[in-house]
Amino acid sequence: MSNLRIGYARVSTADQNHNAQKDALTKAGANQLFMDTFTGSKSSRPELDKMLNSLRPGDTVIVTRLDRLGRSAKDLLNLSSEFESRSVNLLVLEQNIDTSNAEGKLFFTIISAMAEFERSLISVRTREGLAAARSRGRKGGRKPVMTIAKTAAAKTMYSSGRHVSEIAQVLGVSRPTIYKALNT
Repeated sequence: MSNLRIGYARVSTADQNHNAQKDALTKAGANQLFMDTFTGSKSSRPELDKMLNSLRPGDTVIVTRLDRLGRSAKDLLNLSSEFESRSVNLLVLEQNIDTSNAEGKLFFTIISAMAEFERSLISVRTREGLAAARSRGRKGGRKPVMTIAKTAAAKTMYSSGRHVSEIAQVLGVSRPTIYKALNT
């Protein structure tokens, strides 16, 4: 029976870093670390999958917070069930969850449901905020790079025989953007 303490860290975007999680996991005694840069809403992630394949009975998976492991209650409960069937414990540092005992298992289930609830609330608030902005005439997304003046200039240059690559360079946009402007 193995007794490895395996740390798992996850950040959602490349401009975030794992340092704080890595430090906490190392301090908690993690012998091995797996670190993903991947959204938590996906149940399959490269480093998570590698970690799951490496687990042996008696190992303990350590995460800093439950939302680093997963965002949906279904995924968290599936992971918990997989850990239990493989005799692997879960230790969540900030929420003080330890599934090696009955209280920890109950607390894990409750916190998993709360994590999914929080994710749902964020999604609802985002949709409501976008709808409110649209009702005030605002559109989402970034501003178009081709203004009316740039489009007119592109059409004039094109009709005078200039190549699309040259027009794109002069206007500071890509060739596909010029083609799109010419077809409007």
